Amino acid sequence: MKNKILFYLAIISVLSINMYSQEARVAKAEKKYDNYAYVDAIKTYEKLANKGYKSADMFKKLGNAYYFNAKLEDAAKWYTELFTMETEIEPEYYYRYAQTLRSIGENKKADEIMIKFNAFAQNDDRGKLFMENRDYLSEIKANSGRYDIEPTSLSTPYSDYGTAIYLNKLVYASAKDTGSIQQRKHSWNNQYFTDLYTAELGDEMVLGKTAKFDKLVNTRFHESTAAFTKDGKTMYFTRNNFNKDKKGFDGNDITLIKIYKATFENNKWINITELSINSDNYSTAHPALSPDEKTLYFASDMPGTVGLSDIFKVAINEDGSLGNPVNLGNLINTAGRETFPYISADNELYFSSNGHPGLGGLDVFVSKINSEGNFNKVQNVGADINSPLDDFAYMIDSKSRLGFFSSNKDGGQGLDDIYRFLETRRLTCEQELFGKITDIETHEVLSDTKITVFDNMFNELGTTQSDKDGNYSLIVECDMKLYVRAEKMDYTTKEVKATTLDENGKTELNIELEKARCKVVVGDDLGKCFGITNIYFDFDKSDIRYEAAIDLEKILDVLIEYPAMKLDIRSHTDSRGSSKYNEALSDRRAKSTINWLIKNGVAKDRLTAKGYGEYKLINKCADGIECTEEEHQLNRRSEFIITDL
Repeated sequence: MKNKILFYLAIISVLSINMYSQEARVAKAEKKYDNYAYVDAIKTYEKLANKGYKSADMFKKLGNAYYFNAKLEDAAKWYTELFTMETEIEPEYYYRYAQTLRSIGENKKADEIMIKFNAFAQNDDRGKLFMENRDYLSEIKANSGRYDIEPTSLSTPYSDYGTAIYLNKLVYASAKDTGSIQQRKHSWNNQYFTDLYTAELGDEMVLGKTAKFDKLVNTRFHESTAAFTKDGKTMYFTRNNFNKDKKGFDGNDITLIKIYKATFENNKWINITELSINSDNYSTAHPALSPDEKTLYFASDMPGTVGLSDIFKVAINEDGSLGNPVNLGNLINTAGRETFPYISADNELYFSSNGHPGLGGLDVFVSKINSEGNFNKVQNVGADINSPLDDFAYMIDSKSRLGFFSSNKDGGQGLDDIYRFLETRRLTCEQELFGKITDIETHEVLSDTKITVFDNMFNELGTTQSDKDGNYSLIVECDMKLYVRAEKMDYTTKEVKATTLDENGKTELNIELEKARCKVVVGDDLGKCFGITNIYFDFDKSDIRYEAAIDLEKILDVLIEYPAMKLDIRSHTDSRGSSKYNEALSDRRAKSTINWLIKNGVAKDRLTAKGYGEYKLINKCADGIECTEEEHQLNRRSEFIITDL
């Protein structure tokens, strides 16, 4: 039985002496055959790939299309094809490939790819974290020296912890006993159960006289960690699974802990009921209210927990009932233990964890809740608060920067002690990330573009949409490496790296998007939809090369999808060589192109072709004029002009 009790207490991290030390997709376009058509490039690329055509650029686009839509198994397929090609690949694709490999259980291969990623991107924190733990001690050191800390008169030789403000009083849990004749102890550790107590709260949070909390709340078992509404009429608190003199057990005959609610009426705390989020089969504990009192945060090992215990939130409805619990996610929660949440008035989540890099035991961490309700980077609050032992139950007044935390660090009076602090320097540094979203070709502003910001581990930090003028804005932390993703229907999703400045201020990041689908009309060049500027032939020949066939497959796919479409295929050369020879060569190439399409099923009456040689140059590079190779290349082009839809 002793082992069972120890296990239960370790899960939720406290309520006894040593429980703290355990711790775009592209939307399918409607086909239109009257005067224009939408061409889905990604769909075409996939058809080409399934036919056996290979192109690094094509595999990147296919992999990204699925990766950005969280379809990691599909992305793994196309990134695998990319990595089978003997071509140079940007480091970012190594990271994405490793992520997708893990999604299909190929962890060993993912590790090999991450080693290569780290070699190619030596300054990327993701690679460093894989190869070795981040040098988190230097970050903790930078965050230290910000507090003046002193012990309080609340500390006793017993366990004292977990503070909350209740009107002009401080409410806390203690294993001492100030009034009963018989003190109840655990048989397995000879320590007292905890009850709730109050202490008068004077100016600058100076503590005064203490007393036991309401006798209807305290029972002969554990009570601890309370949260109160600002009007003092509702409280949430932690208690053993014990209500109305009835003790509850899980399937192993262990009494877990639950969160209860009480209301203050006629100078008494009454209507003590357990919350709907409770269960006999898991623990819930350490309630904390959001500043608007519409959300309750708590710790639990309920189903959906990713670690030993996680922090959850649940909506408080207008009638007082609760919604469904929501796990705060892996930016906050780890495979370790997260517990004791507290939300400050300026929307900072403080919590304790032994999963995030710390000094040992439970450390206190903080993450800013941004305007979108997402969490910014998790930071260790520093060595002033944290120690090699357990530090927890942090709370702070956002105006005075005064607060309390609990710890079993060396030098205290008892098993757990309550400390008072003054924060002398703020940890949070904010940057406004802003910019404008435009069309890369037309420079038209793009409204309603979804902007998502990730940290360098691709944890989502926030999301917003551009306004009617194409502008967006998000609050992020200073000195952060970010990935900013822009998504809009009919445009190719784009992801841009950014680094915010290391002081409060603004960081500008403008993003230009390319259209993913082409809206074409009669007279347009269909080749521009796929970036086809030229169908390449071997020197002085008109045979269709492998690379040319890949591009012609794209044209073929569109002609099959739009059976009424007709094309005039035009081939052009530069001015070098005789004009007669250039005209003949371009004409042969144009006809070779049309014959390839006819051979692959396109009706002859839908196609016309002509070679124009050097007669329709698009720049100055005529005979006798010196030009660069790049300038001549502009004139060597193939056009697929739509003549009918």
